[in-house]
Amino acid sequence: METKTIVLNDIDYVSRDNKPIVRLFGVDSETNENIIAFDTTFKPYLYVLPRNMDECLVELRELDLDDLEIEIKIDIGIEREFIKITLNHPQDVPKYRDDIRDLPSVKQIREYDIPFYRRYLIDKQITPTNIIKLQGKTLDANIYREELKVDDNVILFKLLEDPYDTHEVINENKLLSFDIEVYNAEGMPDAEKDPIIMMSLCGSNGFKKVLSTKKSNRDFVETLPTEEDMIKRFGEIIKEENPDMLVGYNSDNFDLPYIKKRADKLKINLNLGIDGSGIKFMKRGFANAGVIRGRIHVDLYLLVRRNMSLDRYTLERVYEELFDQEKIDVPGNQIYKYWDSNDEKLEELFDYSMDDAVTTTAIGDKLTPLAIAQARLVGQPLFDIARMTTGQMVEWYLILKAYEKNNIIPNKPSGNEYSQRRNKGVMGGYVKDPEKGLFEHIAYLDFKSLYPSIIIAQNISPDTIIEDVSGFNESEYYVSPEDGFKFRKEPKGFIPSIIGYILDERQRIKKLMKEETVPEQKRAYDFEQQGLKRLANSMFGAYGYSRFRWYKIECAAAITAWGREYIKSAMKKSEEYGFKPIYADTDGFYATYLGDLDE
Repeated sequence: METKTIVLNDIDYVSRDNKPIVRLFGVDSETNENIIAFDTTFKPYLYVLPRNMDECLVELRELDLDDLEIEIKIDIGIEREFIKITLNHPQDVPKYRDDIRDLPSVKQIREYDIPFYRRYLIDKQITPTNIIKLQGKTLDANIYREELKVDDNVILFKLLEDPYDTHEVINENKLLSFDIEVYNAEGMPDAEKDPIIMMSLCGSNGFKKVLSTKKSNRDFVETLPTEEDMIKRFGEIIKEENPDMLVGYNSDNFDLPYIKKRADKLKINLNLGIDGSGIKFMKRGFANAGVIRGRIHVDLYLLVRRNMSLDRYTLERVYEELFDQEKIDVPGNQIYKYWDSNDEKLEELFDYSMDDAVTTTAIGDKLTPLAIAQARLVGQPLFDIARMTTGQMVEWYLILKAYEKNNIIPNKPSGNEYSQRRNKGVMGGYVKDPEKGLFEHIAYLDFKSLYPSIIIAQNISPDTIIEDVSGFNESEYYVSPEDGFKFRKEPKGFIPSIIGYILDERQRIKKLMKEETVPEQKRAYDFEQQGLKRLANSMFGAYGYSRFRWYKIECAAAITAWGREYIKSAMKKSEEYGFKPIYADTDGFYATYLGDLDE
């Protein structure tokens, strides 16, 4: 049996002979060779909560479902018996889902909506961007090469044992940015008729290139005879550079769709994926995301919108904010004029195109490490993490932890449940309007991780809330201010225990960061603790989010009620020490000292 170690970049599944084959895409951590590892053993499954166990088993077998196991799972704090139904193919889940749900003996079905590749990552406990140990055998690539159209340097590896996560990580990722300029004499460019005139690429390793069909005296310009040759050369460079990440700016919405449409128009097989596949698009939220299989495509525009608050989100504005420098700019509606000029303006356009890629790389170097840290924490592919909201990351993190703690995952709300939830709101944190005037001797007092600390201290969780207090002593539960919601003190709730772990882990990482002397590792620790902080601080909002699996509006209301009580109490206490609060907002307040500073 052979052993290989890869940096796990991507994962999906394909079908062969009506069986799913999980594919792990990675780069050999020692040789930098591309590897596609196959696992043919994993199968999809879902759970059934029966009304009557014996009757349910009979009815399921009548549906020709024979791979059944009884498992005890924790369901919002209560141990219940579930039937685990293992199926042959992911497509069997929607095929049987409604039939199973409609059985008289079935009370609920659960975990039927976890995508197959995500289920694999969770169950096998392997983390994208980590170094993964593989055991199996190398396949004769020549058997599959024509079918898969993989490059000669791609190794096909069949897993014979479960992959093993070493929890090690490579701190430097090879990044390649790309950008295109298109001819737009009639306003908004149309890929059906307006050609690509420049394609720029810039790597974190120093690689710089602008491809074009016009000549230039710039040494970074490579001239090709036709647009067709230029697009083909673009694909060749990506394969030659073999980056861990392909980054663009608004590339989901513009660059990749335009490149694909032009390639299709010119009948070019632009097989950029490691498996020989072309550019594909899949739905992510309300938009399409560009997939290049085996190479992580990150649209930096999405990371910018998630992490920065700006008046405008142009590439120029983002670069200025991050680096306090101006980038080269050419008005978008003037690009075709610069192209047609064939004089110094054309050279300026080449500089502008190159600068687009250079600044995109710089922004990528700045923003992607946090996304990588979040991918490691949440345990989902960087491609997905880069397109998730913070709330979605919280949910997938909890799904991962639920598996580890043998908790059954709650379902997403039905349409009717979602509508009902949307009509409910929660009072926010306490805000004191700023007092008018000029003040001196100002002090600022704030609560460290106020909402996460409240969740832990008061054990606020859907599995600890008490609907009926009969049978409980008053000493056994906490009572929230205002609404009087009650939460058991013991045992520790699922989500409070997870937040406690996050906060403890963050303190551990911060201590390591403080002691670390190697700059690259120190930076990696910083991004990891930032990711943990964002997860912890987002837990509160998730309780009141209408689509959240662990939604509980009473929990959200209790958290803010305790928060308001704490900050009002702290403000009143400060007055006893000679302070006068002049402004407050949620977790902190400003106060001016009225006493004698010399005392």
